[in-house]
Amino acid sequence: MNGPLDHDHDHEHGEPHRHPPRPDLEDGPYTWHMALTDAVADLLLAKGLITADELRRTVEEIDAKSPALGARLVARAWVDPAFKARLLADVNAAAAELGIDAGGIPIRAIECGPGEHHVIVCTLCSCYPRLLLGPPPDWYKARAYRSRVVREPRAVLAEFGLELPADVRVVVHDSTAELRFMVLPRRPEGTEGWDEERLASLVTRDCLIGVAVPRVPEG
Repeated sequence: MNGPLDHDHDHEHGEPHRHPPRPDLEDGPYTWHMALTDAVADLLLAKGLITADELRRTVEEIDAKSPALGARLVARAWVDPAFKARLLADVNAAAAELGIDAGGIPIRAIECGPGEHHVIVCTLCSCYPRLLLGPPPDWYKARAYRSRVVREPRAVLAEFGLELPADVRVVVHDSTAELRFMVLPRRPEGTEGWDEERLASLVTRDCLIGVAVPRVPEG
């Protein structure tokens, strides 16, 4: 395909962004997973286990989630080493400490270091920690991103405006229905003495996916 994500890689499985074209999800085939979702929803409604309004409100609450929740976790981890250790051990439990419901699906935090950068994808569909990061961006669901980031992550990251040094190893993590991921990025230099709220303002959704890094605004 042609576009920003057209055409190197360790496949262990601020700047303007150039994202891949939006997927035509509505024009795609009615998949087995879609049918299963609809069938479960219809069954819950038919048995009276949930009302249509409760179902609507649940979906609404999920859609209202934002990356700000994940940013709070990162900011706390940056200032509290003990909390960071708990976050790396169990994201869901660490989130609950801050009153954040990250859901029942396990989430693993992957910490970036001086010589290693992490990026998240779901090669099968669009598995994503919605309760912690909000709805996934369209480009995350696009076939171009899902297929290319595991084959040539440096090229994809460069198209997002993230140029990494050659000696930094890039590791791609593939989310599944049983395990989701979030990136714990490195704390930017020059933020010594910042409070958590100010630090959290540096952490964007793309930082939590790994296609960007937190940056201190100039000026």
